[in-house]
Amino acid sequence: MIDDRARKGEGRSAAAFVGAEAEFGAFFVEAFPRVTRTVALMLHDARRAEDVAQDAFVQLLKNWDKISRYERPDAWVRRVAIRLAMRALRRDRLWSLVKADVRQPMPLQPRDLDVTDAVRRLPGMQRAAVVLFYYEDLPIADIAQALGCAEPTARVHLHRARRRLAELLHEEDDDVA
Repeated sequence: MIDDRARKGEGRSAAAFVGAEAEFGAFFVEAFPRVTRTVALMLHDARRAEDVAQDAFVQLLKNWDKISRYERPDAWVRRVAIRLAMRALRRDRLWSLVKADVRQPMPLQPRDLDVTDAVRRLPGMQRAAVVLFYYEDLPIADIAQALGCAEPTARVHLHRARRRLAELLHEEDDDVA
């Protein structure tokens, strides 16, 4: 995968390019499964999650010279993947609205929700906060970094998500603080 610039001697040397490629490969092998898992928990679709994670890693590869020097390149790629997943969720929501306008409305049947369905019904930022906190076991500081917001904002997303989950699952609201 040595590009024309490396072959012609432009920029860095071919050896440096191969070294960076090996470094990226090792990082990819370690981080890709975790990023894919996070996105899969948000999208509830493993195949789409892999596509979104791949797109995030392509962006990482394009900027590897810069991002590899960051303290936590895994946080950068996770943040990009979460943004891409949220964009996909918004597209899905808009598409469902368009389809709803085209189809005849069907009467809604009440049904019991399980936790996965309830999480799926949360808005994007709340869903991401729940996935990162409960499924990925990340502290609030890391969640805020991944969501691109301040820690108090991440706490608000998590609090509102807990309240909404309690409503959806018909749970008592006393435990949600």
